[in-house]
Amino acid sequence: MPQQPAVRPPTWRVLARPRMVVLLLIALAVALGCLRLGLWQWHRATERADAAAVHTAAQAAGVAPSGVGTVVAPQAPVPGDEIGRSVWATGTYEAAGQRLVSGRSLDGRVGYLVLTPLRVSDDGTGGRSWADLSGAPILPVVRGWVASPSDAPGLDVPAGTVRVTGWLQAGEASSGEASPANPSGPPVTDAIAPSALVNDWGGPIWGGYVVMTASAPAQVATADGGPAAIPRPVAEGDSSINLQSLFYAIEWAVFAAFALAFYVRLARDEVKDARAEASPAAGAPPRPRRGEDAGIAGLPY
Repeated sequence: MPQQPAVRPPTWRVLARPRMVVLLLIALAVALGCLRLGLWQWHRATERADAAAVHTAAQAAGVAPSGVGTVVAPQAPVPGDEIGRSVWATGTYEAAGQRLVSGRSLDGRVGYLVLTPLRVSDDGTGGRSWADLSGAPILPVVRGWVASPSDAPGLDVPAGTVRVTGWLQAGEASSGEASPANPSGPPVTDAIAPSALVNDWGGPIWGGYVVMTASAPAQVATADGGPAAIPRPVAEGDSSINLQSLFYAIEWAVFAAFALAFYVRLARDEVKDARAEASPAAGAPPRPRRGEDAGIAGLPY
């Protein structure tokens, strides 16, 4: 009696085996997790560029600046999508705490930023933003740029209550290095780091700072030796894509593709093995399933 030909199992039936279903679910979970992380990194790569476009458009349209407390609370980090927003605050300068930030360029010249603590009395929230804190907070304000640490007119601080308007920026990291002494004026620092400034100024303090664009009453004019106005700051990733986050996003996408490709490879091998078992070569012993021993040495097939 002739032998009946073996029936090749359809692909869907092989892939419906419990083991393959579990492997598929694991591969999909890994791929989805990698894609979510990749999208998060993509958002980080583009958020500053998107925020810069939004804030620039708002400024061009004449949108009024926001109270700094309505954008970010004291002692909180500045959100990436709020960097570059036009904000205002009212308060009193504490001239004794003024600092010069070294190594800052303007029009090709290296000089100093004039950094002054503003004890805020109004940030647009009516005091609600610091109601649970120890008192009125300090806002670091960059009032402009001077070429020399001994430029006296540029260091004069307006007396009384002032209203400051400017661009919100994220605080910088402190290098931890000792700053050079300045016998002719305020102490010198190398970074606008609120985490370090709070040790000298006291707190509470904002986690970012403001680059001043207007002051009422006005400070000493640049033409009279006052600090030079600073153009709109451009931080890394502010006007272009953050390359580090972009590379991370690409890596996560590759990991997701690898997880799916790994499952596809396993599925192809499983289908191939199942069909080989159903259609063994004439006179050949049946092919063992994957993972079973074969031969006297017990080596995998």
